[in-house]
Formats: sequence, C-alpha cells, structure tokens
Amino acid sequence: MSIRWGIIGCGDVCELKSGPAFYKIAGCELRIVMRRDAEKAADFARRHGVAQSTADAQAVIASPEVDAVYIATPPGQHLEYALRVAEAGKPCYVEKPMARSASECRQMLEAFERARQPLFVAYYRRALPRFLAVKELLASGRLGQVLAVSHIYQGRVQPGGAPAPPFPATGWRESVAESGGGLFLDLGSHVLDLLDFLLGRLSRVAGSAARRTASTSAPGLPEDTVVMSFASESGVLGTARYQFHTSASVDRLEFVGTQGTLSLSVFGREPLELRCGTELESIATEHPEHVHQPLVQSLMDELAARGGRCPSTGRSALRASEAMDAVLDDYYGGRQDAFWLRPETWPGALGR
Repeated sequence: MSIRWGIIGCGDVCELKSGPAFYKIAGCELRIVMRRDAEKAADFARRHGVAQSTADAQAVIASPEVDAVYIATPPGQHLEYALRVAEAGKPCYVEKPMARSASECRQMLEAFERARQPLFVAYYRRALPRFLAVKELLASGRLGQVLAVSHIYQGRVQPGGAPAPPFPATGWRESVAESGGGLFLDLGSHVLDLLDFLLGRLSRVAGSAARRTASTSAPGLPEDTVVMSFASESGVLGTARYQFHTSASVDRLEFVGTQGTLSLSVFGREPLELRCGTELESIATEHPEHVHQPLVQSLMDELAARGGRCPSTGRSALRASEAMDAVLDDYYGGRQDAFWLRPETWPGALGR
C-alpha cells in the first residue's frame, strides 16, 4: 500500500531530520511541499526530487494526490492547519509541541476523532534506538527499583550572540504567538513526552517559571527559567530544571535506582552511562541519519495495517502539553485562552 504525502512548512526541520523519511520509506511518496516563500519551496522540491511545490497550504490539504499531511510549521499554525486536514478527512502528522497549549491540543484531537482519522505527533524520541535502549534497561531490573529521575538543561542557545544578558529572542521559538511560550515549549516538551514514554503518565506536576535574563518590565517576553517536580504513573518521583541563555551547557538525564544509576543526555549522542556499585558501563547507541524515520516508519506500518502501532499520538502528546501548562499557568495568567494576545496581563512577565 502506497501513501502519498504532502508537507506544509518545508523548512529547516524537513531538510534532514524529517523530510527525507517521506520518500525513503517503502510505501511513502512525497508528492507536494509547501512554504510561504514560493522560491524556497521550489528549491526544496528540486533538491529532494518532489514533483510539486506551492506557497498555498490549502493546495496541499485539498490535493487529490495527497493521502496524508505532515504539518511542519511553528506551533502557532498547528491548530488551524490540523483542523483543515481533519475536515478533509485525511491522516495527519504534526510537529511537536502539538500546539501552543493543551486547550488547542484538545481541539485538534477532538476534530480528528470526529473525522475518524489518526493524528500523530512528531515526538520522534519514542522510536529512536537510543531511547528504546533506555526503556529496555529500565525494564531489565539492572537499576533495581527505580526511585527518582531528574533532568537538567541549561545552555547558551545563541553561541555567537551576546555574552551577557539581556539576550535577544531566538526567532519564532521565543515568540509566544508562534510557539506558545519560550524555549521550554520547544525543548522541554521533548523531555516530558520522553518521560511519559519511559515511566508512564506524569502526575502531581508543579513548578515555577520566570524571565531571568531580561528586564521583567517589558511585556511580551516568555519564560527562560523553569523549575518543576512531578511523579510518574510507575511511582518514580522527578524534578527538572531548565535555564536558557546561560554560558555553560548542561544536558543530563539521570535515573536513580536501588542498585544503580543510568545517566545520559537527551539531545546528545554520546554513550549511556550505567553505574552499578563501583562498575561503570558505557553503552553506545545508534542514531539514524534522519531522526524522524523510525517514528514515520511506525505510523506507516499503522496506516498500512501491517500490525504496527505508532507510539506518538495526539492523545499521548496532549499529556506533555498538559504538564507544560501546569507549570506555566501562573506565568501567563492562565493558558486556556489566547494568552499570547494579552502580554500586558502576564503576571510572570511583569514580575508580580
């Protein structure tokens, strides 16, 4: 069974991480790509051997040559395009985070459930060999009973930028109207979804967010520092801390068990470190050229009814957005409405 795909938003992510999967996987055909800049869309199509390109998203959605749609735009456009895809009665694969807020995610999920079409979300770490190895280690009992998990991420997001605060925004990722928040939405969402996959649904999520590297008197600035705690469905207690625009880089995920500790980075590729007593084991993992490809393969297996199931769906992705909303709610004075339109009311940004 062949499935013909169209891509809305063939930008940087599509260049290597995701785009090639849609014509390299058996049974996938990439028929048309869209970008608001028609020349850049045509350039992508030419270099990737795609027959058609356009600057019109609706042309992709409505095309009779497109069976399924991949939405690869910033999150600010996910809801609009996803609702159109659902109305067209087609399956959809949407970039992460699923939308700007859990409220938007629920609207998307409900639309696809009414249309009786699947909605997949690009939390590709659920299918990467690196994190499948982590899942196997946690289940193997080598750590004993897993008691706690922690993640620390800090880094200078603009290595060539200003050496000290206040730092300039990093494009759409720190435009709340486009992303739904700061870099926590972009990077932290990967981690929270991964923990959901490895340990079960997160609960008792609590935390605080602040803008620490720029004046808090200017409206419209998203959070850049987040500290949170949670518990997993399996009983593991967890903490996480995110600080963006710092000079030192740290990315450390650590699982602590009664018999050992497993440490790794979420965004790197170096070997996993398993320490049991005085013994330290280094475990190398594979990383595919196109990191989305294993996840896209799983959704293709599901769409083609080959017995496989995609591990990242609209329902699982909603849980990551709910966790992020729980932490960011106070900063934005609520996240059920179009909060990006009322920056003058954000308690966190105003330093209240």
